[in-house]
Amino acid sequence: MDIWPGEPYRLGAHYDGSGTNFAVFSRLADRIELCLFDESGEEERVDLPETSSHVFHGYVPGVGPGQRYGFRVHGPHDPADGLRCQPSKLLLDPYARAIDGTVQWNEACFGYRFTDPDEVNDDDSAPYMPRSVVVSPFFDWDADRPPRIPWSDTVIYEAHVKGSTMTHPGVPEELRGTFGGLGHPAMISTLKELGVTAVELMPVHEFIHDAHLVEQGLRNFWGYNTIGFFAPHHEYAAGGSSGDQVTEFKAMVKALHDAGLEVILDVVYNHTAEGNDRGPTLCFKGFDNPAYYRLVADDRRHYFDYTGTGNSLNMREPFVLQLVMDSLRYWVTEMHVDGFRFDLASTLARELHEVDRLSAFFDLIQQDPVVSRVKLIAEPWDVGEGGYQVGNFPPLWSEWNGKYRDCVRDMWRGEPGMLAEFANRLTGSSDLYQDDGRRPHASINFITAHDGFTMNDLVSYDDKHNEANGEDNRDGESHNRSWNCGAEGPTDDPDVLALRARQVRNMLTTLLVSQGVPMVLAGDEIGRTQGGNNNAYCQDNDISWTDWSTADTELQAFTSTLVRLRTDHPSLRRRAWFSAEITGERGLPDSAWFGWDGEEMTTEEWHDPDRRCVALFLNGRATALRDRRGQRLLDDDFLIVFNADPEPVEFRLPEERWGKSWAIALDTRWATGSPPGPVDEATADGAVELSGRCVVVLQRPSDPT
Repeated sequence: MDIWPGEPYRLGAHYDGSGTNFAVFSRLADRIELCLFDESGEEERVDLPETSSHVFHGYVPGVGPGQRYGFRVHGPHDPADGLRCQPSKLLLDPYARAIDGTVQWNEACFGYRFTDPDEVNDDDSAPYMPRSVVVSPFFDWDADRPPRIPWSDTVIYEAHVKGSTMTHPGVPEELRGTFGGLGHPAMISTLKELGVTAVELMPVHEFIHDAHLVEQGLRNFWGYNTIGFFAPHHEYAAGGSSGDQVTEFKAMVKALHDAGLEVILDVVYNHTAEGNDRGPTLCFKGFDNPAYYRLVADDRRHYFDYTGTGNSLNMREPFVLQLVMDSLRYWVTEMHVDGFRFDLASTLARELHEVDRLSAFFDLIQQDPVVSRVKLIAEPWDVGEGGYQVGNFPPLWSEWNGKYRDCVRDMWRGEPGMLAEFANRLTGSSDLYQDDGRRPHASINFITAHDGFTMNDLVSYDDKHNEANGEDNRDGESHNRSWNCGAEGPTDDPDVLALRARQVRNMLTTLLVSQGVPMVLAGDEIGRTQGGNNNAYCQDNDISWTDWSTADTELQAFTSTLVRLRTDHPSLRRRAWFSAEITGERGLPDSAWFGWDGEEMTTEEWHDPDRRCVALFLNGRATALRDRRGQRLLDDDFLIVFNADPEPVEFRLPEERWGKSWAIALDTRWATGSPPGPVDEATADGAVELSGRCVVVLQRPSDPT
């Protein structure tokens, strides 16, 4: 094989039209072999001829897109000291743009013997390993432009590429479960009709299926087991995995952008699929184990584990920080994504044992001219000590607001003493985000997500039912803040079913009228169930797939109505915090709170543990919003009444200065969001009859008099 010195920049394999430059990092290696595989699987090896600043590199003329390759690293092997170089292990390129195949679980993939962990295993792993693939850098993006939807206008739809498309009737069978399926006009039409503005995709970076799951006939459905931070997952490509997954992903993004939808990726930079000291040697371990992973200082055989998966990436190492930043920039500049949600983001902030919100990683993000300009969302916790960091991320970041989720669940299941916190969460969680200069959009509001019950199951099960996971129902969260409304699981009781349906509508309404950014879990809008499984990470089947054939069309219409209400009214999606100061020509505050008697809430009432009814007034002439030309955005006034009490309430409207008459815009007793018949207006000092457990949205045109 003819190989030239090549260049140390850029890392990975890069085709220039005539050949491919290969470059990989290792401070430990004595030499690194590039291994090229032909169509029959025959391997040809050649040493990378040059080393520059710990980067081994070489250029192979004539090698182009579709070429499968890997590396073998010659260097020190002393697991007790954290050194795990083994040339018998074929390694994936840490910067591979595409990966073909899956790990075939064999003892050869491990650096030790199963019968004796202290015995070195030098069996060749190549027959059981996937291959890195050289990809073409060329793609016709045409006039693709990022939608750049303002945070205040954003509605997120958390979806799974496969789960959302596997049974969609409008998606051709050959595209179901793929990037092509998600970008198909039928799927895009469904998203547009719902009204969401951004699709947040569960992990699409190349991941592997854990050996213990494969042995049980299960799979790593969620994908939180990354092995390639630049490669779209090959199983999501309808056109094949010899680089076609890259083209198909780009085509999906282009189609979603054409429809005005943003693409946010759920990314897992906190750990890799190589696990702990008993895990396989697939990539990073074999190149430079102590550089890539956090090792226990006085026992370097073992790994720090802040993620519950066996290892944690070493964010103190410059080359690891470079890997993460190069990956993020790649997905923005070359794959055109619009933002990222960082899984277990507290792990990325750990400098030593503690979580340091000003760690090097956040400094790099802040100053980066590419990554700092897209949407950044943190999952602000990990499993280590001090890892729960809701409200503590830097000003550039938004966060999954776990406190919002817990509070709203507790409010609607009838927990006492929730009213004051509920009001805080409803208005953007200023207690968490205002003091460091962030706006309400820092709060990503959600009630359900992939991890936990669906909305349907949240109102149908008191307890988790994870037996299908093969762990005797021990896995998954046991404290779900759920309520089955009187029967566990499926039931024919019409009263229970009616209450469940109204509770779902109550929580969706709460979510869509809250200040901050709402996130809807895919399938919640059509009543998707997982049969009570709250940890379906390993269920690549109808437990996890959205079943479009059983869609609750009334709930779908109700959710669309809610999203449209939010989209049409800036009062419901303000950019700034409420001040409650008297402003404007009407002498009214921008917001106010009322009790069931039509009087403003008192301190004593806020702290009454038995009070579960409250109304929020929104002043449409005090939104503090302006359009792109600086013109004030005026809106209608709203009075949103929440009754979490099981008993009906007669809610008296506030006095006339707050509004002479009100129309009922939405009532969660209405199955589709539209009234079943004529609805009378409510007048000042009159009353609105509320059923037990409901939300009523009252609306009136705002005027200066």
